Amino acid sequence: MTASLDGVLARTDANQPAAIERLKDFLRIPTVSTDPAFKPEVRRGAEWCAAQLREMGFNAKVMETGGHPMVVGTHPGPKGVTAPRVLFYGHYDVQPADPLDLWESPPFDPVIVQGPHGPRIVARGAVDDKGQVLTFLEALRAWHTCAGGPPCPVTVMIEGEEECGSDHLEPFMREHAKLLEADVAVVSDTGMWDVETPAITTMLRGLVYVEATLTGPSHDLHSGLYGGSLANPINALARMVASLHQADGRVAIEGFYDDVRPLPDRTRSQWSKLDFDEKAFLAAAGVSQGFGEPGFDAMARTWCRPTCDCNGIVGGYTGEGAKTVIASRATVKLSCRLVADMDPEKVFRQLEAHLRARVPAGYRLDLKSFGRNPPIRVADESPYLAAAERGLEKVYGKVPVRIGSGGSIPAVGSIQRILGVESLLVGFGLDDDRVHSPNEKFELTCFRRGSLSHAAILHHLAGLRP
Repeated sequence: MTASLDGVLARTDANQPAAIERLKDFLRIPTVSTDPAFKPEVRRGAEWCAAQLREMGFNAKVMETGGHPMVVGTHPGPKGVTAPRVLFYGHYDVQPADPLDLWESPPFDPVIVQGPHGPRIVARGAVDDKGQVLTFLEALRAWHTCAGGPPCPVTVMIEGEEECGSDHLEPFMREHAKLLEADVAVVSDTGMWDVETPAITTMLRGLVYVEATLTGPSHDLHSGLYGGSLANPINALARMVASLHQADGRVAIEGFYDDVRPLPDRTRSQWSKLDFDEKAFLAAAGVSQGFGEPGFDAMARTWCRPTCDCNGIVGGYTGEGAKTVIASRATVKLSCRLVADMDPEKVFRQLEAHLRARVPAGYRLDLKSFGRNPPIRVADESPYLAAAERGLEKVYGKVPVRIGSGGSIPAVGSIQRILGVESLLVGFGLDDDRVHSPNEKFELTCFRRGSLSHAAILHHLAGLRP
C-alpha cells in the first residue's frame, strides 16, 4: 500500500476530532511519577501508550525497569525499502499537580477553553509531554491508515521517569541498545519560537551540578567567644562563591571558556532577525535590568553561552529570632550550564580546583556530584536536520528557525552517548503553556500542526539513505 504525503496530511487532519478525544483519555490518567501513591496509575499510562502503538501495527511492549516501566514499540517500515530508522522519544509521566487550589479546573479532568490562539486544552501534562507525545503518535496513526505503516522503520521509546530524574533510563538503554538502534532520534519535548513560527532546537546546554560543603570547627561555636579568631565557614564559603565570577559577570574559573565553540554564521544571522524583546523577557522575571557575560544579549546568554550559578546556600541558624553561633559547616549547591564543545568532566575538575584553591587552611571541602550531562549541538550540515526543516516548512509555509535552549534534556545526551545518534528536537510548546505550573495548557492549533509536521518529517526522512 502506497500513499502520498498530501493524502497522509489530509488523513491526519480528518483524525483530529478523534485525536483530541484520545488526548483527553491520556490526560485523565494521573501518571505522577515522583509520588509512590500514583504508581498504579503510572503503569496504567504505560499500558495505554503500548495499546495505542499496537493499534498502529507496532510490536509494542511495556518493559520493566528498576522503577517505572518503559514503553517500546518497533515497526519495520515498508518491505524492501532502505531508509533510516527513526527513534521517537517522549515521556508519559507528569509533574505533581500541586498547588491544587490554583487550578481553574481539575488537573486530571481536561477541559477545552478559548484563548487568543483559539481553543486550548488545559490539564496536567497537556504540553509536557503527553500532548507532544500524541503529535507523533497521531502522525504514525495517519501513516498506518493510509499506507499500512510508517514510510521508514520506526522505534518509539516512551519513558515513565523523566519528571523524577530518569534514574533508570541509561541502564535500560544500555541493556536494550540493540532494540533501540536507530539512525536518528526525534524528540518532542521543546517549543516553538511563536505560535506561527516552527522551530528546531539545535542546541541544548549541558549541566554540571555540584553540592559543596565546607567544614571547619568540630562543632558550632559561640560567636562572642570565637568570633574573629578563626575563619567562619559561612563567610569563607560566601567568598568562594563570589570568586566564581568577575565583576562584569564573566565566569572566573580558569579555562572555563577554552572549549566554547563560536555560534555558526547561519544561526547567528537567523537569530539576529528574530523579534526578541529583551525588556519583555526580563520583565516577565520581575526585573528591569539584565546582567551577564559582556557582549551578549539575554537570548544569547541563555541559549549559547555557558554559566555558573549558585542554586542554594545554607549554614548556621536560619530559624526565627537570634542565635549567636558560628556554624561548623556551610553548604552551597552550584550548577554550570555548558555549551558545545565543553566536556562535563573537565568542567567539574576545573570547578573543583577553583574551590579547593580557596579553602582556608585546616578546613575540609567535600563535593557531591548530582549530574554531569554533555551539551548538544546538531551539526549544521546534518541531512536529518534538513529533512525535518522541509517537513515543517510543508506544514507552516515558512522555513523553521533554529533555536537554542538554556535548559537540559538528559535523555538527549543519553541517546547520543549510548546509541550514538543525534536528536532532532522538534517541539510545539509555547512560552506561556505553564509547564510544571497550575493550568498547564496546549494550544490545539499547535497539537494539530505538530501532528501534521511529524507526518511530513517522516516522509522526508524516509527519502534519505541511512
